[in-house]
Amino acid sequence: MKLSTNREELVSKLSIVSRAVSTRAVTQALSGILLTASENGVELAATDGEMGLRTALDAQVDEPGSVLLPGRLLADLARSLADAAVLVESRDSQRDVEIRSGGSSFHVRVLPTDDFPALPAEDGEPLRIPAAALAATVDLVARAASRDDMRPVLTGVFVTAAGEEMTMVATDSYRLAVKRTELQQAIGGELEANIPARALRELGRIVGAGGVEEVGVRLLPNQAVFTAGAVVLNTRLIDGQFPNFRQLLPESYEHDVRLPRGEFLEVVRRVSQLAQRNAPLRLSFSPGELKVSASTPDVGDAEESMPASFEGEPLEIGFNPEFLRDGIESVEGDEVILRLISPLRPGLLQPVDNEDFRYLVMPIRLNV
Repeated sequence: MKLSTNREELVSKLSIVSRAVSTRAVTQALSGILLTASENGVELAATDGEMGLRTALDAQVDEPGSVLLPGRLLADLARSLADAAVLVESRDSQRDVEIRSGGSSFHVRVLPTDDFPALPAEDGEPLRIPAAALAATVDLVARAASRDDMRPVLTGVFVTAAGEEMTMVATDSYRLAVKRTELQQAIGGELEANIPARALRELGRIVGAGGVEEVGVRLLPNQAVFTAGAVVLNTRLIDGQFPNFRQLLPESYEHDVRLPRGEFLEVVRRVSQLAQRNAPLRLSFSPGELKVSASTPDVGDAEESMPASFEGEPLEIGFNPEFLRDGIESVEGDEVILRLISPLRPGLLQPVDNEDFRYLVMPIRLNV
């Protein structure tokens, strides 16, 4: 294999695929990036066995072929090159690849390409989802997914889409985020899958870089394949029954408290600094006022008051500071509604006069 390319192009494309390189691979191949040069162009690919990424590299191919190189090392070398022109050439007899740029020359040992897993093909007509809507929905919902591999079904985002509507749901059993999104056009079929939150975050990052108007989605047995411009992301699907989120949402609430979103968020951020070592953030409601407080033994305490449209008997409830902050940040608009039932029932955050996004958070029992 022999090809020449531009340093900035190489660095840019390596930064995309290297996010799928495994850092704790059982086999060496999963720590590598596969370069494949053919008459159709050059492709870079990487996979950790769970998620794969591949994209085209703008390069001139002098000799076709493929090599598997250590991914992290290759990305670091590319960033360190001083000259714009880069030549990559395999040396079969030495079982390495020579990378030349300006006065620099590197020889990198290749990994066995036969051990690199085959990535799924882009067969069949894809479903099509507007890229901006997908990225925005993922950003709001994925933060509520669990990071605990002991309950794999909760590490995903449950995605359903049909016609001109898409819904995403995620929960870690302590909070739940639901976002319904109206699409500008029908997606061309039906989609229902529990997709790893990590893969959707990566897809959102790729789309957020710009230049992509829509994302193609193909569901295969146990796999989902997303096409975003020149980038293809594949990920395994999560088996198991995702919780029925509609059963988790209370049917009615005792209090609907409208709060200025920006001020509420800043108060929570400030006071949360003193909610350490799993200490709860305490919200104390009285007519016309909300007092936010936190106390951590041997560290200190904090308290701040703000106006609130609360009526009725005083109510005090505790929340995980990070979970509450995430919920407020996710609500769009100048105001947020905090819906409450009692100190031991979950609270719900949502925009004013809009139930397209709902964020349910479980309370923490407070010590009197």
